[in-house]
Formats: sequence, C-alpha cells, structure tokens
Amino acid sequence: MTLQQLKYMIEIAETGSITMAAQRLFIAQPSLSKSIAELEREMGITIFNRSNRGVYLSEDGTRFLSYARQIVEQAQLLENEYKSAPPPRRVFAVSAQHYAFVVNAFVELVREYGMDKYEFTLRELKTAEIIEDVRTHRSDIGILFMSGFNREVIRHILQNEEMQFTPLFTAKPHVFVSKQNPLVGRESVTLDDLKEFPRLTYDQGVKNSFYFAEELHITAESPKNIVVSDRATLFNLLIGLDGYTISSGILSSDLNGDNIVAIPLESDERMEIGYILPPDRPMSPMTERYLQHLDRYIESCSLP
Repeated sequence: MTLQQLKYMIEIAETGSITMAAQRLFIAQPSLSKSIAELEREMGITIFNRSNRGVYLSEDGTRFLSYARQIVEQAQLLENEYKSAPPPRRVFAVSAQHYAFVVNAFVELVREYGMDKYEFTLRELKTAEIIEDVRTHRSDIGILFMSGFNREVIRHILQNEEMQFTPLFTAKPHVFVSKQNPLVGRESVTLDDLKEFPRLTYDQGVKNSFYFAEELHITAESPKNIVVSDRATLFNLLIGLDGYTISSGILSSDLNGDNIVAIPLESDERMEIGYILPPDRPMSPMTERYLQHLDRYIESCSLP
C-alpha cells in the first residue's frame, strides 16, 4: 500500500468513474485500474463494485476510505508544514542533574531568544545519561557535580570520553526539608539527626553506582529510603513524608515555592558543580550565553 494508491482511491470514489479519475490524475486508465486492483489484492478486500454506470464503494471500501482520507490528510499537513518552510531548528539542548538554577538559566535563555520558531531541550537525567547525551551531541552541555567521594571515578569516565569538567561553583552540603519538618530552625544538622526521617534520592537506573548518585553521603546509614525519578515528586515527598534530601542548598522560590527549606549539613564534603562539553566541537554562542545566565543567577543567590 502506498500513499499514491490511497490518493487514487479517493479520486475514484469522488468521481464515481475510473475513466474520469484517470483524466484528473493525468495517468492512463489501465495503469489506474491496475494500481487499484493491486491495492485490493494486498488488503484482501473489494474496494469498488463495478457496474455499467461506473464504480461505487463496497461496504469494506467505505470503511477503508475513511482511514485512507485520514492518512492522506495527515500527509498533506506534513507537506504543508515542512515543504513551505524549514522545520524549527534545534537551538540549544542541556542535560543536567536536578538543579533549580539550571532551569532558571534555561528560562532566561528561551525568553531572550525571541524567535517565532525554535526547539530548545532541557533534560533532567541520570548521571550516566548526561555524559552519554553530551558524548553523542544530543546535548550541547551537561551539568553535574563532583565531590571527594566521586571525583576520581567521574574524571576517569570523562577522560575516556575526552571530555573535561569545568567548575561553576562550590557549595557546602545542605538538606532540603519541608518548612514543617521538626529540624527547621536549627542552625545545622548531622547525619545522625537525619536517621529518623526518610532519605530521598534520585534513581540512577541500571548504572546505579554510588559514584553516580546526585547526593552526598550516599553510603551513610539510612534506615528509611525512597528513590524517585523527578524533582517535583521529590519535593512533594519532602512535604508529605517529612523526608529530606542532600543537595547544594540553592533553592528557587519561583519554581519550588516557599514550602522547602535548606538547612546546613555538618560535613567535610563539598559539592563542586560544573559542566561538560562535547569533546570534538567548539562551544557554541548559545552555550556561551547559557553559561552567562547560569553565572548571573548563581551570583544573585547567596551561596551556602
């Protein structure tokens, strides 16, 4: 079955005559008849009944025609969209761990672009997927963190892919909790203080190595653990279950509201958050502009 055969069928159904349809389609009548016969044979149905006065749709042909029209109409929509004008060009793509400041900078970049057609992409992914996205040029930049715990492993992986990690800033670890959590109001908390609360971490999929975790102290003892895949779910569970997660401490009230509080975590670890770029491609102007928005937003925050 071809799109051309469906167009032939529709023309015959509208004219009620193979001869007239052939004239409108500017093809020979025997060629048109052969094409319809092949379609009927392939579909295993009789589409047209023949009579001395012309042709008319069979019962099967009537049902088949409704599907054929949908296919042809969708094909025409595609042609109108892409033949009349080039498709939207992918402008910029970023893959990142789950950080609000990544989203804030992305919003500013899209607002600034100001064109009528574009394709921007923001993916909050597992750590291994971020590296793979950048390696395969699916994303122009990747945002992730290093610490004393994972630095050697992550750097080794990046070196094998000929990628370099460039720091953006270093943050002391904090815990995110609901503003109703009993720990709110304390100047700092310890890992022991957290044991009675559910620990929320991001799923790392089949490559669920401790070194790929987005949270510091991933190997610390925690009796209650919940693994999630997206930031909205994590924040909802922080509120609903009095849970906690360990992160940089940078919050965005615009995106996350005022129900989440950051409390300093007593720790010798530090989160060095930075970016990676494709190994065989110079930084694009759009990536440079995104980094400028990132720097501006980070500077506007009081880093923990």
